[in-house]
Amino acid sequence: MENKDAVAALAALAQESRLQTFRLLVQAGAHGLAASKIAEAVSMPPSSLSFHLKELTHANLIAPRQKGRFVIYAARFDTMNALLGFLTENCCGGNPCSPSGNAACEPGISDCGS
Repeated sequence: MENKDAVAALAALAQESRLQTFRLLVQAGAHGLAASKIAEAVSMPPSSLSFHLKELTHANLIAPRQKGRFVIYAARFDTMNALLGFLTENCCGGNPCSPSGNAACEPGISDCGS
């Protein structure tokens, strides 16, 4: 992922309604949700939701598809995973990170957590 793509994705997610919408679509999985179901779940008027869906789509975080007369939105897991990889690719000075978020400790380093 390029810096500009990461900035666009992070900027899109840096707004409460868009973050809530994206997390909802991640939970929905690959099947996604119709815009009306999203609006209902996040308690947002369709006109406001439309703006937020457009921003998430432009950041390549979600993808719309037509299904009959409905537009279904689904999270783009490839973009989400690329963003996570971008954010962690140089994690911990090149040392593998533990699940607790601490760098893997080298023998003899006294400030390593247990």
